[in-house]
Order: sequence, then C-alpha cells, then structure tokens
Amino acid sequence: MNIGQASQTTSLPAKTIRYYEDIGLVQPTRQENGYRDYSITDIDRLQFIQKARFLGFTIKDCRQLLSLYEDKNRTSAEVKALAQDHLREIETKLEELQNLHVMLKKLTDDCHGDDLPDCPILDGLSRS
Repeated sequence: MNIGQASQTTSLPAKTIRYYEDIGLVQPTRQENGYRDYSITDIDRLQFIQKARFLGFTIKDCRQLLSLYEDKNRTSAEVKALAQDHLREIETKLEELQNLHVMLKKLTDDCHGDDLPDCPILDGLSRS
C-alpha cells in the first residue's frame, strides 16, 4: 500500500511515517516508480510504534521495544525492565507536577486579583 493508505490505516500523518522511515524504524520497499510500498508487517510496526509513543516511550525506547518484539529469544524480564524504567520516569514527573501545583495554587490563592499593584504571585516569583 502507498503512504496515503498507510497513513489512513494507522491514523498517522504521512510526515510522521516518513520520519519513522528516515530514522530506520520502518523500511518499506520501493516500487519501480520509487513510491513506497508498505506491507502488512510495516503497518504492524507503525501501529506498534504509535501505541508505544502514546504511552510516552521515546524513539530510542521504541527502537529497543521493536528489537525485543522481533527477538524470539528475548526474555519478558528485559521488556518489563524497560517498561518499569519508563514508569519510574512518569512517577517522577507526576511528583514534580504535584509540587508545581501546590506552589502555584498557594501563589494564586494568596493573590487578591484586584486593582491594586500588590501581587503575591510576582512577589513569590521574585524571592530567592
């Protein structure tokens, strides 16, 4: 199938599919006229990458996950370790966001939001 059909099948923009090809995540064959020809295997890879990216895996992680997916001698422990590393990163980001939320909530709660120039938000941002 051509890139337009691959895009429609996977719901990925053609530009993204071309990017994945440029970085070697998918390698469609070329027809005599030079057009890309995506196989069912290519579509499966694109959908795999799409799901992994939705879960926040990096391109590097996707490359590793694809390698593990295709390696019939892999252990599930390898896959789990990669997923657990990613989960720890997400948990760290959640904690950082929660701390930001608490700080910003306090600043906005302390601000009267009136016509006076005093602003606890600006004061809070300017303090060391």
